[in-house]
Amino acid sequence: MAPRDPEATKARIFEAAVAEFARHGIAGARIDRIAAEAKANKQLIYAYFGNKAELFAIVLEKKMLHLAEAVPIDPDDIEAWIDRLMDYHAAHPELLRLLFWEGLEYGSSELPHESDRQEHYARKVAALQDGQDRGVVTDAIPAADLLFLLTALANWTTVVPQMRRILVGTGEPDRDRLRASVKEAARRLTAR
Repeated sequence: MAPRDPEATKARIFEAAVAEFARHGIAGARIDRIAAEAKANKQLIYAYFGNKAELFAIVLEKKMLHLAEAVPIDPDDIEAWIDRLMDYHAAHPELLRLLFWEGLEYGSSELPHESDRQEHYARKVAALQDGQDRGVVTDAIPAADLLFLLTALANWTTVVPQMRRILVGTGEPDRDRLRASVKEAARRLTAR
């Protein structure tokens, strides 16, 4: 019998939970499917992560942290940041799906671990505010509003691929043109 490896088991549970929540949302996700995919028993999931809502919150928090580390906001080069953000979400569409499901589930109600999320976004807003203070980004739009608008621009193509397909097309030239348009819109939003 192979020795137990709790960290490997937690990692398998985490990856299975990401896929399950991205596919089915919080309400539709099933712990038994996560356990089967992770080759772990349900009791371990509850022991390691708590209930289903807590597991979802942990999954989303960890995925958000990964994004923040992989794609820090750069007020000195907004277009390059938009490129990196769009590339990240193209490679990891599950994060935006998780956020979308969270929005459907919680609406405008307070989120589990919301104070952590507020700190996460406060750092991003502070980076944009620094760019505004240094004069490299417009201060005509408050930094928090600007961050919201820029992320919406960059993320929407991944969130609603059916609209992208219908409105923009499916070929590589179509994707390239849309990316250039998103970057131009971001440049105009942030220009002094």
